Amino acid sequence: MNRIDARFAEYKKQGRVALVPYVTAGDPGPDTTVPLMHAMVKAGADILELGVPFSDPMAEGPVIQKAMERALEHHVSLRDVLGMVSQFRQQDDTTPVLLMGYLNPVEIMGYEAFAEAAAKAGVDGVLLVDIPPEEAAPLLVALAKHKLDIVFLVSPTTSDERIQTIARSSSGFVYYVSLKGVTGAGHLDTDEVADRVNRIKSYTDLPVGVGFGIKDADSAARVAKVADAVVVGSALVKKIEEFAGSADKLEAAVAGLIAEIRAGIDQATV
Repeated sequence: MNRIDARFAEYKKQGRVALVPYVTAGDPGPDTTVPLMHAMVKAGADILELGVPFSDPMAEGPVIQKAMERALEHHVSLRDVLGMVSQFRQQDDTTPVLLMGYLNPVEIMGYEAFAEAAAKAGVDGVLLVDIPPEEAAPLLVALAKHKLDIVFLVSPTTSDERIQTIARSSSGFVYYVSLKGVTGAGHLDTDEVADRVNRIKSYTDLPVGVGFGIKDADSAARVAKVADAVVVGSALVKKIEEFAGSADKLEAAVAGLIAEIRAGIDQATV
């Protein structure tokens, strides 16, 4: 059982819902990421989702696209991101870390080399947007060898048959994308989210995390009533963009939003 599995098992016993914030590694600069990771944990984050900068982030909206552009201006690579996780682990050996990104950098490194390096750095799992489970067998083997989870996405238009395929290939948790489109887009329909989460749960015992469209404590609280984890991305990345010029203000702004969302989740699940 790795850190992701242990965290969800613990929270299931406690009746708690996990908060999973997303930030792009290296945004606004390489030196800000690890302090931000610690600040988010201190403010109430339960699992950290760390975006790997990529030049063609097709699943991202403008906010996270710009974040990746800022990180790439500093030439932040996959190996740099692993280094950040390793540095984070020097002080925090308990908070799960999930890498979110795209297949190309992993393929260039090689599946086995990546899995070995990620595990050594202290990564607990990966979410690669552009690899379907039908094509992931060699990657799954490498990740399983090093006890790394792989999280796959389910969308509002995913068929029941495909949900079953995704559930069989997933580990750690299943990530339900609550909106059609890219990150940061659209309006959250909580009733529809509840229906889809229940449908996913009918095919798997894995926890279900919900992301896209969660911007504040209110939307997080509504999702927390039906999900095992709430994923927040674009709202945090907007804060990072807004306060990029001041490290102290940046950490305070991000931590403040995390704390507000954490409070909303806890109040909704009492």
